[in-house]
Amino acid sequence: MVKGVVVSAAAAAACYWVWNSAAKWATNAGDRPDSGFSTGFGEGLTALFIGLVSMPVALWAGMRMAAERDNYLLVLGGGLMWPFIGGHLIHDAGVSSVETFLYCALFALLGGALSFV
Repeated sequence: MVKGVVVSAAAAAACYWVWNSAAKWATNAGDRPDSGFSTGFGEGLTALFIGLVSMPVALWAGMRMAAERDNYLLVLGGGLMWPFIGGHLIHDAGVSSVETFLYCALFALLGGALSFV
């Protein structure tokens, strides 16, 4: 269970950073002076795809590095929770750093509970 909490916390921090960076990249692509009507749409879809796919991959890789096998529930549950938790952190304006930390801690605790099962 402790390995699940640690891996989930590290995955949440890494995936939040990756998704936030990709979202800023997509926003900046649409803000250029030579941008047209759909400029940034492809970048936005890429950022969304990277943000959603990175979590199950990070959880799976982290648990494999921690020498834990058969964590299907953690990978599936974490992958299903991340669009809600991470999406709230990325797309809602005005999320403070304390709120970001608390949501990532919640994700880590829920990941630990899923790895316990």
